[in-house]
Amino acid sequence: MRRMALLVALTCAIPAGAQEATPPPPAAPPAADAPLPTPPADTYEEKDVIAAAEGVFGKGAEGAAKLVEKAFKDLGRPNGYIVGREASGAFVVGLRYGSGTLYSKIEGEMPVFWTGPSVGFDVGGDGSRVFTLVYHLDDSADLFRRFPGGEGKAYFIGGFTATYNQRDRVILVPIKLGVGLRLGVNAGWVNYTRASRLAPF
Repeated sequence: MRRMALLVALTCAIPAGAQEATPPPPAAPPAADAPLPTPPADTYEEKDVIAAAEGVFGKGAEGAAKLVEKAFKDLGRPNGYIVGREASGAFVVGLRYGSGTLYSKIEGEMPVFWTGPSVGFDVGGDGSRVFTLVYHLDDSADLFRRFPGGEGKAYFIGGFTATYNQRDRVILVPIKLGVGLRLGVNAGWVNYTRASRLAPF
């Protein structure tokens, strides 16, 4: 009788409809194909930059496209680029003059000029079409100063050349297709200005 009374008491102590609590299911792991973070809106897409480079060097300029692709792989998406032309010559001491247009995602379009001396085992002269990728240019004032012109990484594909030049955070990647006769190596700098000037220094 005592056992039966105890069983009845325990049964009555459990509220009607009560169920044994169960732990919540574990959170699902993130999907392997989750979308990557969206690139900043103030940068250029690779296809648009390649199209702009082809506008400088001609449709189907394979060497230029490969150098652009390499720069994107190494540095990501630029927030500006320069389209222009350059003439240079050297006999041990060399000079270069260039002009073009800066296209900036932040500040729009503006003219840009550049000059620079060089010294080295360098003889000849050439003219170049130039397409320069510009990285981390948050203020155009950071472009108008001297950048190393014969230093940094250099790449060659076909008749095209590209160098990686940096000052502080700003990185410039000039891609050039030269016409002329030039032999040698040199070191110097390139001074970017808002107006044309004769003095290369």
